[in-house]
Amino acid sequence: MDPEAMTAPHTQTDAASPTPVSGQLPGTESAGTGQLGPTGRILPAFPTPPALASHGPARVIALCNQKGGVGKTTTTINLGAALAEYGRRVLLVDFDPQGALSVGLGLPINRIDLTVYNLLMERGHDVHDVIHHTKVDGLDVIPANIDLSAAEVQLVGEVAREQILARVLRPVLDEYDVVLIDCQPSLGLLTVNALTAAHGVLIPLECEFFAMRGVALLVETIEKITDRLNPRLQIDGILATMYDGRTLHSREVVSSVVEHFGDLVFHTVISRTVKFPDATLAAEPITSYASTHGGANAYRQLARELIARGDAA
Repeated sequence: MDPEAMTAPHTQTDAASPTPVSGQLPGTESAGTGQLGPTGRILPAFPTPPALASHGPARVIALCNQKGGVGKTTTTINLGAALAEYGRRVLLVDFDPQGALSVGLGLPINRIDLTVYNLLMERGHDVHDVIHHTKVDGLDVIPANIDLSAAEVQLVGEVAREQILARVLRPVLDEYDVVLIDCQPSLGLLTVNALTAAHGVLIPLECEFFAMRGVALLVETIEKITDRLNPRLQIDGILATMYDGRTLHSREVVSSVVEHFGDLVFHTVISRTVKFPDATLAAEPITSYASTHGGANAYRQLARELIARGDAA
């Protein structure tokens, strides 16, 4: 994939484009009705998934993009909460030294003694002792804080350094249906650990041209990991985030991504809304903070689409 082959969309507001109804975001209400979605394809129906008879083993999904501010943490929290609503047992792994996921779920990261850093760098810890339950039934989290930044350097001298997170998670995989890893915005050793531990990668992509160029480079990195470290790794999908259907720029970015990556692009898109930062400040997922809002429904649709693809059964 050649990033130079991607032509830059125009940036402007198109007055002729449809404006979403208040509270309704593109890509949710028309699913299954035969209408075109924001990606320019017919939106299939994503039925409510049936309840599971038992739990595990988990599918591990890394949410990865080397560009910051594209919605990785927002997606990890809200997709996890939506999957939990559908009866899946979900473990979130905060793998970013900023600890945004932990804070976004209300954990006091500066007062937590054990984090993912301790699991990575110290022997003798039981992963169960580091897992925290959240206010959402079925949604747990392994927290992180600034200590994790030291692991990037300390892991360099470790034997099989790329596989340490996989070892850490192995004891709990049979207890969950989905493990979502919120990666830091870089392609360093921590992200390589996440990709080596994962079965799939979900790539949040901001609807902005320069973000789109970075995805092509990320795909090349994923291919190298698949080749050299983790042959089971696959791209589960590319998720368009921060979409604004009123602008030609957003629509052309999505169109170009679909043109280059085809069915890897989710039908669901996540639109811009102030409800996401509001929910973060309230330290809860949008699915509980504003349960009927279009943003919550978009993440529920994404959860159904992921399950329908067989990537979070």
